Amino acid sequence: MPTPPQEAAIRFGCFFGTLLAMAIWEFLAPRRPLTQNKRQRWFSNLGLALLNNLVWRLLMPAGAVGLAMTVQARGWGLFNSVELPAWFEVAASVVLFDLAIYWQHWLFHRVPWLWRLHLVHHVDLDFDTTTGIRFHTVETLLSFAWKAAIIALLGAPALAVMIFEILLNATALFNHSNSRLPLWLDRILRLILVTPDMHRVHHSIENHETNSNYGFCLSWWDFLFRTYDAQPDAGYEGMIIGRPEFRDAQVERLPFMLLLPFRRGLPPAPCRHIHDA
Repeated sequence: MPTPPQEAAIRFGCFFGTLLAMAIWEFLAPRRPLTQNKRQRWFSNLGLALLNNLVWRLLMPAGAVGLAMTVQARGWGLFNSVELPAWFEVAASVVLFDLAIYWQHWLFHRVPWLWRLHLVHHVDLDFDTTTGIRFHTVETLLSFAWKAAIIALLGAPALAVMIFEILLNATALFNHSNSRLPLWLDRILRLILVTPDMHRVHHSIENHETNSNYGFCLSWWDFLFRTYDAQPDAGYEGMIIGRPEFRDAQVERLPFMLLLPFRRGLPPAPCRHIHDA
């Protein structure tokens, strides 16, 4: 098992490789025309991701893998209390982590102060691979705290944590990408994985569509918990991305993104309008 510094290097390599691949795919086969200045959006979205990584490394240098090693050394959690095959512990941990992220996402749409943070992700006026890393710094810290609690409860193996962190980053870049998949392939893939077309519905301006398709990696949870919406009412080319209250290009600027959760008079979470059509 790599040490935390080696794990960070592996994660960065996988992240950068996936980002580059998605950027090339979007350029060669875009799903929708973009409406905003791409240079400004990418500068802000990547800048926010860099800031988040710096804060995260400053506050938690060992990261999730280091925490998992500590949990294992101290014998905490379910998998440290029972005898199970190592492969099963790793596979089960990855699946349960994905379920936990599904419920985390669901909560961020329903708890008002959490929605204020998550709104930074949803006010993006375009939808491309950098949207997948556009999260407020406080939200990323809360997400780490949530994952830390799951690691401690499960006693998840460090290998499983590393695999899931890589998968979470890679699938976020993939399912937020503006890349075109053949429709027949999309229909097959979304039986298991969240595809770009599937997750794009979640970024619709329509409230009932925003309250759907919460999954990040596995699509199973949306099917199981009846939050799946196959396609937007206006079609993939006709749908509008973002939130109705924020249609100005200032939402693509980094200072606006950092200060947005602390503004007065923010609109309520879209779940308050869950019956809107």
